[in-house]
Amino acid sequence: MSPSASSTRGAAAPRFAVVGNPENRRVAFFEQAVRAAGLPAARVVPWLQVLGGGAAFAPDETVRIDSPGENAEVERLLRGVDDPTRVEGSARWYAGFRTAVEEVSRAASTAGAGVLAAPGDLAALFDKRLCHARLAAAGVPVPPSPTSGPGAAEVRGWSDVRALMRGHRMPRVFVKLAHGSSASGVLAVETAGPGRVRAVTSVERDGEGRLFNSLRVRRYDTEREVGALVDALAPDGLHIERWLPKASQRGRAADLRVVVVGGRATHAVVRTSRSPMTNLHLGGARGDLDEVRAAVAAAGGSWREALAVCERAAACFPGTLCVGVDLLPTAGWRRFAVGEVNAFGDLLPGLTGLPGSGAEGLDTYGAQVAAVLERTRNHRAVTAS
Repeated sequence: MSPSASSTRGAAAPRFAVVGNPENRRVAFFEQAVRAAGLPAARVVPWLQVLGGGAAFAPDETVRIDSPGENAEVERLLRGVDDPTRVEGSARWYAGFRTAVEEVSRAASTAGAGVLAAPGDLAALFDKRLCHARLAAAGVPVPPSPTSGPGAAEVRGWSDVRALMRGHRMPRVFVKLAHGSSASGVLAVETAGPGRVRAVTSVERDGEGRLFNSLRVRRYDTEREVGALVDALAPDGLHIERWLPKASQRGRAADLRVVVVGGRATHAVVRTSRSPMTNLHLGGARGDLDEVRAAVAAAGGSWREALAVCERAAACFPGTLCVGVDLLPTAGWRRFAVGEVNAFGDLLPGLTGLPGSGAEGLDTYGAQVAAVLERTRNHRAVTAS
């Protein structure tokens, strides 16, 4: 169900239910935003309850589906591993997550409640191949990829990756888990001459061949090491895309996370790093947004157009109220491409809305509550006329 439908039921102020992990800060931030708007407290429906078949909602509720991450028991049920730092199991996680989301949607529909994220959107957002293909089909600029869209190649291991790199003349690529998030299982791979391959990644391998996510980015300098990692990741499904050279800020690679709420780009943060992965939990740091705007203008680009690219990306997922868009500025700051679109890309504590966005003074969660309230008012105005 679309956000506009799900957020406008009844004449009273919306009542929120949040499918999430009750102890998680994401849930706490959203609960704070609901209270700040003067609304009834949000009702939390634990992921463990949903996975146990206990999804239930009231007719007047607007249901927010939040991340199931950062809970060891939920991860065990979805991924099938006891250690939440393990990389393996993302295909199983995806299948379990899709089933759970569809159950939430059915339970909400049966009760006459609405959801703020459509199951079909979430299915695409959590498959990088499907997401990339949907963006490309809509004319959103994305890095070239041989693994999405018509004629997409299947990747069964390192030999396929090497063949695709050669065949598509891509000496530098990102190899990503199809269903990964937060840079889990991502390798920045480049060839450095005949028979020379190196990769930068947060994946580490123990003596038994198991893969773990690390908070330390590391480098592998032999084809044997890189190939072994890719072969171990491949059973969960892989996506490959050209590694675009990024712009830099103060000598560090830079990109942006732009949050789009209700079709409008409301928040943006610059992420900088000395490695190809700019994720803040991997040692990335927030950069200066004013400097980015100035650099874009000096290069003859348009900051408004950069935000419009993000809004066009979000429009590819019309049943979802809020997404986080990873915007890749090419070297020189004049052009932009979309690297990924994240269903749960709104965790940016302390960040307030962009000037002119309608979300000034609000964090990402407050902006989402405000968007639901706005749609409720618009619905009332239409039905009253």
